[in-house]
Amino acid sequence: MHKIGAWLEGIGWGEWKIEVASADASFRSYYRLRRQGESYILMDSSLMLGSLPPFVEMNERLSAVNVRVPRIIVKNMKLGYLILEDFGSTHYLDVLNEQNYRELYVKAIDEIVKMQKADTDGLPLYDRAFLLFEMDLMQEWYLEKYLGVVLSADQQNILKETLERIADVVLEQPQGVFVHRDFHSRNIMLTPKNEVGVIDFQDARAGAVTYDLVSLLKDCYIEWPGDEMNSLALYYRDQAGLKVEDAHFLKWFDFMGLQRHIKVLGIFSRLHLRDGKDGYLKDIPLTLKYVLETASRYPETQDFATMLKDLAN
Repeated sequence: MHKIGAWLEGIGWGEWKIEVASADASFRSYYRLRRQGESYILMDSSLMLGSLPPFVEMNERLSAVNVRVPRIIVKNMKLGYLILEDFGSTHYLDVLNEQNYRELYVKAIDEIVKMQKADTDGLPLYDRAFLLFEMDLMQEWYLEKYLGVVLSADQQNILKETLERIADVVLEQPQGVFVHRDFHSRNIMLTPKNEVGVIDFQDARAGAVTYDLVSLLKDCYIEWPGDEMNSLALYYRDQAGLKVEDAHFLKWFDFMGLQRHIKVLGIFSRLHLRDGKDGYLKDIPLTLKYVLETASRYPETQDFATMLKDLAN
C-alpha cells in the first residue's frame, strides 16, 4: 500500500482516500479512490505484470464494439497500476432473483452478441489441445489431489474417451468468436446507470460461440431452472443468427458446459489446495451437479457420469 500511496502522490492523486475494493482469484488487488463524492478504481497488477497489457488491449477491443467496459483514466504499465472508471459495487450475483433473472440475463446475452463481434486478431485459440489441457485439470486437482482417487486403467480410458468426445462437439460449433472466458454473475456489474458493465476480460481467447453463454447461464455460483436456461440459450441462438435446430444447439450448449465445468472442478480444487483460497470449496457441489446432470443425459457421456458419481460419493 505504501508504494501505491507514493505513486498516487507522484501523479497528483495524493489527496484521494484509498480503501480496499476487492481481490480476485488471481494476485490482482483492487482499491477504491474517493474524493468529494467522486470515485475511481485502482487496479494493482504489480504481482502479475504480464496480465496488464492483455487487460488494456481487450479493454480497447471490447470498447470498439460498444461493450461497456471501464474507461482507463491513468495507466502505469511498468509498475502495474491502472486507475479505472468505477462501476460501483453491484454485481449480478448481488441482485439476481426470481423476478428479474430473465430480464437481466437477456441484457447480458445481448452483450455476448456484441462481444462476439470484437476483433480476435492474434488471440490464442480455444483449440483441441487447450480444451483438453483445461479438462485434464479435473483429474489432477479434483480427483487425485482433492478426492485422493487413483484411477484404474478402465477408468482412465473412460475419462480419456469422454474428454475427446466433449472436445469433438465443442469444435463442431462455429469457432473464432471473442470469448471472455469468465462471463458470470461475479464479473458482470450493474453500473449506477443500470448498464451491464463487463470486467475481468484480460484472459480472452477466440473460441466456440457457446462458451460465454454457458458461463452465464450455467453459473457456478447461482443456479436457475434448466428449462428456463435452455430457453435463454435459444434466445441467444436467435440473436446471434445461428441457423441450427433446437436440440442440436442445446447439445452444443451442454457439451460446452461439460468442458467448462470439468475444468472448473480442477480449478476450484487447485485454488483450495495450492493457493489457500478455501472459499471456492462451497462452489464445487453445484459445479459437480451440472456435470453429472448433463453427462447422464447423453449416451456418449453416460459411462463417465456413472464413474464420476461413484468417485465423488
